[in-house]
Amino acid sequence: MISTKGRYAIRFMIDLAEQGTDKPIPLDESASRQDISKKYLELIAKILVKGKLVKGTSGKGGGYRLMRRPEEYTVGEILELTEGTLATVACLDMDAEQCPRKSFCKTLPMWKKFDNIMHDYFFNITIADLVEGKF
Repeated sequence: MISTKGRYAIRFMIDLAEQGTDKPIPLDESASRQDISKKYLELIAKILVKGKLVKGTSGKGGGYRLMRRPEEYTVGEILELTEGTLATVACLDMDAEQCPRKSFCKTLPMWKKFDNIMHDYFFNITIADLVEGKF
């Protein structure tokens, strides 16, 4: 399940894209528009800054802005940054230990196919697509 952290990160990125400016957007303004607690959005913004998806500026006139154009961000990269792996089962997690059943597991191919479908879906939707209402 995708948590509020991932969902709110996408909303924050959309909000920044919709402002259409290179000047930093104050966090409290975005939090208000998106109806997200400022404190929680600060936590999410820090993750996005650390992941180099947004740039944060402190002080008067500070705030956040996108590092790239909205069409260059995928929902998948935002979700993986904020949620970690999107693997549906533990054995497909990138950090998982080798499953002793891997060589004869009858369900593994099904889970792999589902994960690939989900990956392709999220990595083919951009922030620009969402801003433009393509979904």
